Amino acid sequence: MKAFLLAAGVGSRLRPITDTIPKCMVPIGRQPMLDIWLDAFGRAGVDEVLVNLHHLPDVVRHHLEERAGTPGVCTFFEPELLGSAGTLVANRAWVDGEEMFLACYADNLTDYDLSSLVQAHREHGAIATLTAFHSERPSAGGVLELDATGTVVGFEEKPANPVSDLVNAGMYAFHPAVLDELSGRPPCDIGYDLLPRLVGRAKAVPVESYFQDIGTIDAYERAQREWPVRAAI
Repeated sequence: MKAFLLAAGVGSRLRPITDTIPKCMVPIGRQPMLDIWLDAFGRAGVDEVLVNLHHLPDVVRHHLEERAGTPGVCTFFEPELLGSAGTLVANRAWVDGEEMFLACYADNLTDYDLSSLVQAHREHGAIATLTAFHSERPSAGGVLELDATGTVVGFEEKPANPVSDLVNAGMYAFHPAVLDELSGRPPCDIGYDLLPRLVGRAKAVPVESYFQDIGTIDAYERAQREWPVRAAI
């Protein structure tokens, strides 16, 4: 099984930390976010991970050269950001013929078990399986509407008037056919350009584990306080 770790963002809201460290290398305790994700992929049975790079790419490359163990990792450098969906399209050949692939955002900190996402995707056989959590600020994310079967019947990215507090958690299991839904030149985005086209066909599963977007200094400091407690449970 293969997975994309979407890690190319500049991390402007995390400055000055990201002036010298790419966002995916920001440490949580003693471990960079990148390693937390690679370990999670390994536990879920992922064999190969593609990490896209843009800001300070050599910092990530050097770290990966020194990292031992599984899963295997390759990198994809983007001189100009392609957007989250654009990265998937640019690497379509890498996942052609796969039963599924995973895609996750590197700036989310979670102890969610990705194997449960894989299992759910295999069980219901939809073209895509999303993850969702209840957010205190739903207008800051992609708001989902689900029916009683867990099918996504509505989706809007960053709505001014959210219909619920159920928000996209940015961890996906996709069939490669989802990439046929995308056309046009990059940049293109999973939330704005892909997920609205999957309404009625995608499923969603709940994230009941720890979940924190570390995109801002305040969120990062909160995660630094909370994560050691979670890790000790």
